[in-house]
Parts: sequence; structure tokens; C-alpha cells
Amino acid sequence: MVLTLLIFVILTALIFEYINGFHDSANAIATVVSTKVLTARVAILYAGILNMVGAFLGTHVASTIGKGIVETDCVTQGVILCALLSAIIWNLITWYYGIPSSSSHALIGGLMGAAISRAGFDVIKIQGVSKKVLLPMITSPIIGFLFGFFCMVAILWIFSKARPGAINRYFKKMQLISSGVMALSHGTNDAQKTMGIITLALVSFHALPTFEVPFWVIGGCAFMMGLGTMAGGWRIIRTMGSKMIKLKPVHGFAAETSAAAVILCASHYGIPISTTHIISTSIMGVGSTKGVHAVKWGIVGNIVLAWVLTIPTCMLIAAALYRILPV
Repeated sequence: MVLTLLIFVILTALIFEYINGFHDSANAIATVVSTKVLTARVAILYAGILNMVGAFLGTHVASTIGKGIVETDCVTQGVILCALLSAIIWNLITWYYGIPSSSSHALIGGLMGAAISRAGFDVIKIQGVSKKVLLPMITSPIIGFLFGFFCMVAILWIFSKARPGAINRYFKKMQLISSGVMALSHGTNDAQKTMGIITLALVSFHALPTFEVPFWVIGGCAFMMGLGTMAGGWRIIRTMGSKMIKLKPVHGFAAETSAAAVILCASHYGIPISTTHIISTSIMGVGSTKGVHAVKWGIVGNIVLAWVLTIPTCMLIAAALYRILPV
């Protein structure tokens, strides 16, 4: 029975990773599709492959998810299952309404909510949550906005004497590189969160003596994220690629380059940031250089509201699931 539950947890985690790739595919390809640098079919294939590659470039974020959020001794297969189910539910709701929310924070919120439901608030590692979840949740979107804004300002200054047509032709080529780096960085951070959850499940089952991510877990998560990305979450892609601001190749390059720089830095230091938050605010920052009215702030407001609600809502869903399900 316990082994069956472990297998079910691992399968659910892989399903979540697929949905994560599907839900967050916009992070990697929304800008390059909206600027018509790549067709949608080519873009999702390109991003899917680079997402897989990125997943193999480290496990620092996986360790934070698995060891830095809740006390591992209090985590059971049931806690992990409820955390995954709550994150899946939230991702599907936000995908349906085309709102780019954070799969990372959905999973973290679910893990905290289910763990609290089982063992009380003492199970939460306050310092770890504060430093590697809450603080980055506040600061990383601001950094993404500023990076996007100043990157675009620098490009406009460097190419101030060039004709707009020539600039966009040049950045059509450059955006092939920036969108690839963005997809790679997405894999380095987002794929690792599910790796951490599966490894935590294996440690809880005593299948692993210490928290070290097995190679088959990395490979499985990389494959499922890539597969999900290739499916494409078109509702969110439309929101990020055209509804917030009308993008040209130069804007797409600036947003992708800025976001990728922030995400790769966070991955290096094991910080599980939201790639959705970063690319969204980078797009806002780039758009702001065209004037405050260039960004559709009503849509931005809906996105920010979803960001604020993600962790507490997923905590409540996971806590309720833990009380209801026979786990």
C-alpha cells in the first residue's frame, strides 16, 4: 500500500511537471511568437528542447524545495500528494482564464498547506521561506521590471541613429538567441521544483539515505517539462505576448535577455523564483519605455492579483485535501 502511494505520488508529480511546462510555455515563447520571429509550432519545439537541456544544469533549486521549506521529518507521501494536487488545480484554473500565475509558488504553497494541516505551523522553516520564497517573491519582479526597462533604454541609446526597420530586422536574428536562453533558464529553475518534490517523496519513503536528486528523476522531469512546453498553453501566451503590450523584436529581445539573466542567477543560488513573474515584469519594464500608457495596466492588475493569491489559495486547497483524502 505504501509503495503504491509512492508510485502514485511520483506519477502525479510528473503530471504536474507536464502541466507546469504547458502552463508556463508562455514564459519561454510568448515574446518570440508575438513578434513573429518564429512560428508557434517551431517556437514550442525550440523551447521544449532547451527546457529539457536546462533541467540538467543543476539541482540547487531542487534542494531548496526539498529541504528548505518544511521539516522533512514531518513530510509524508500524503502531504506531497496533496501539495501536488493543489498546484495542479490552481494551474488549470489560471490557465483556463489565461492568467500567467506562478507554478513554483503554487507548489510551495501546497507543500506548506498540507504540511501545516498534518503537523501544525512549527513544521514550516520560517527562515528558509522568508529568505528563499517571500523575499524573492517581492524583489524578483521589481528586478525583472528594472532590468527590462534599463536594457531597453540602453538598446534605444545605442541604436538611436539607426532606422526602426533596420533595428527590428537585426533584432529578429538576435531574438532567436535571447528566446533560446530564456527557454534554457526556464528549465534550470522550474524543472527543478518537481525534482525536489519527487526526491523528498523518496527520502520520506526511505528509498534514499540522503537528499540527493537521482539522475532518473532529473531525466523524467526534464522530459515531462519539455513535452508540456511543446503542447503550448495558448491562452497565457496570448495574454503575455500581445494583451499586455504590443511587442516588436527589439522589445522581445530586451525582455527575454533581462528575464533570463535574473532567472539564471537565481538558479545558481538555489532560489526558486517564479519565471512567470520575471518575464511578465520584464515585458512591463520594456513596455514602460514607450510611455506609461503603452502597458495595459488593467490586465497587469489581474495578473498581480493572481500572484498575490497563489500561495495562500494553494495552502488552503492542500490543507483541505489533506483533511478530505484518506492519505
